Amino acid sequence: MNVRSEMKRLLFVGIVAVFLLAPSTTRGEVSRVEIAERKLFANGHPFGQVGAYESISGRLHFEIDPIAEENVRICDLELPPRNAGGQVEYWQDFFLLRPVDPRKGNGCLLYDVHNRGSKLALWTFNDAEMSATPSTMQHAGNGFLMREGYSVLWTGWNGDVVDDGTGRLLAGLPIAKNSDGTTITGRNYVEFIVDEPKFSEAFYFSQWGTAAGYPTVDLHDAGARLTRRESRSADAIVVPRTDWAFADYDDGKVTANPTSLYVKAGMKPGWIYELLYTARDPRVSGLGLAGIRDAVSFFRYGEGDRSAATNQPLSAACDRAIIFGISQSGRLAHHFMYEGFNRDSDGRTIFDGAVIHVAGAGKGLFNSRFGMATVYGTQLRQNLSPADFFPFATSVQEDPETGATGDSLARLRGQGELPKLFFVQSSTEYWSRAASLLHTDVNGSRDVDPEANTRIYLIAGSQHLGATATDRGICRYMRNPLKHRGPVLRALLTSMDAWVAHEIEPPPSEYPRIDDGTLVSVEEFRTQFPSISNVDTPTTCYQPLRLNPGPRWMTDGIADTVPPTVGKPYRTLVPAVDADGNERSGIRLPDVSVPTATYMGWNLRDEALGAVGSLADLNGGYLPFPAVSASGDSRTPLTERYRSQSEYLSKYSAAVSTLWQQSFLLAEDAIRMLAEARDADPWNRSAP
Repeated sequence: MNVRSEMKRLLFVGIVAVFLLAPSTTRGEVSRVEIAERKLFANGHPFGQVGAYESISGRLHFEIDPIAEENVRICDLELPPRNAGGQVEYWQDFFLLRPVDPRKGNGCLLYDVHNRGSKLALWTFNDAEMSATPSTMQHAGNGFLMREGYSVLWTGWNGDVVDDGTGRLLAGLPIAKNSDGTTITGRNYVEFIVDEPKFSEAFYFSQWGTAAGYPTVDLHDAGARLTRRESRSADAIVVPRTDWAFADYDDGKVTANPTSLYVKAGMKPGWIYELLYTARDPRVSGLGLAGIRDAVSFFRYGEGDRSAATNQPLSAACDRAIIFGISQSGRLAHHFMYEGFNRDSDGRTIFDGAVIHVAGAGKGLFNSRFGMATVYGTQLRQNLSPADFFPFATSVQEDPETGATGDSLARLRGQGELPKLFFVQSSTEYWSRAASLLHTDVNGSRDVDPEANTRIYLIAGSQHLGATATDRGICRYMRNPLKHRGPVLRALLTSMDAWVAHEIEPPPSEYPRIDDGTLVSVEEFRTQFPSISNVDTPTTCYQPLRLNPGPRWMTDGIADTVPPTVGKPYRTLVPAVDADGNERSGIRLPDVSVPTATYMGWNLRDEALGAVGSLADLNGGYLPFPAVSASGDSRTPLTERYRSQSEYLSKYSAAVSTLWQQSFLLAEDAIRMLAEARDADPWNRSAP
């Protein structure tokens, strides 16, 4: 029987089928699987020697024991309803891509942590068109993950993702209730900063997907309080209760909405609006972490006799697993390890390795009452949300202010071998996400070396958002077009897989350090940056505050002090730069080491948008070199830097070769980059 005929048979027996598995144990695991669709991926296109791929999608149902030892860290797990067996039930969507013949795969399950319900692995590693339901050759992109034989799994873990009809992965997490069944309420804090004049904005609005906020207990709550201030250092001004409402504003009409803020006078760009109100119905958000644990355990260790009717067709046929996450998803991966979820109920390893991309030193509000996964701090935003907290590093740190000592893997120690970790940062994470705290003490006075299981990589001159167009957006300067994400991450994923599968050591860490002068204060950075007319440098970077939400926060995930008590900030540092303004440390791609421009992980907000002098969130910057000597620009012009196109290409080729030898580029990407450089014209300002 050929592959296509076999897939037709599977579709006939499997589509919209419900597979009932063996009865759930009292520990917590997948109890039932609904398969909504199973089909050939990319019309059965063969990917090298691995051959065709198939996609299987549907919904996983879980039952979890609220008193089992491995679940004690889940906030409020004792409070949602239980079934007749005393278990808590919830569900998560799933989507699996695997070789049609699993024996031809490479034996590795790559778990891509969705970001606000969106799948990112194919877009990242395959340079593919992003899709909620990948199915075509456009969604396969260059085919890298398929050619290499990875099985790729996504599950819905985040209970605040909204079903907006675009196919985002969802999770059905239960609502916690008081022991007598009544509604749980609590004070909640929400911050708003708009980039254009608005009369209303949803709680936790995001251009990448607005999260489901916690509703107010009363649309007319007289105890709710709204303040506004022009900057972080300015005094807060109370907005009279009659001048705002829990509502939307659209086309001149105000409509009540328990998860949206309406301001009668309008919201000013760059101003900080802080809402304090009483919320209700907290989700048991930590079940998202438990669901990842139990879903990957199911796909990794599921046995054929679990479902005689299907002989376990969902098996990923893998002997190892790697978790991958970008930004919020990377913070989730780090937090997953911090909470100690990397063992299943039988003590088996979930993830052998983790590739954590552009997460800075952060974890998040993934396992707390009224916690929101989307919340993170930057120099301008969300300084009072306790998403970035001690300990930051995977090796031991001390906090002299509080007396605390610890590391983010403490709960995994003693459970078996620690997972192997890559923290891959853009320059932006040092400016806007406190990345230096991964490898310094909390005072920013000395280096703290990562442990043997951890590598830290800075991709010099890159920005959090990856390569973008050079239009300014909300920024004062052009945005950063440096393409780093695909080429570097493909090489690093290959190295991680070789490390976990064969104990082949990956490249040494490449990040800025205090002891060699490549990690410096913002004040020192300002003395190093070149003099360029009409270009100002930042005066500060993100420095997380020591926040105290109350006595139950660290143990139970419940904030009693909202907003939290504010203590001294942690001291963060930024990468040092050379005379061109390009960073001296990290993985220096040829565009940085053989430059035609200054590539920056920071940018400043457009002054017309308020918050003058503030960093432009997660944006980087791009300042092309002048072609000839220019007054007011201390950088060497292109015509003096490279005598000819041949000289430029020679230096560029040497830089590519070095990165390939260091295993920071694969051969296929090195060849492509050389071809692109040959066709490029570095003196052509219209095509940076």
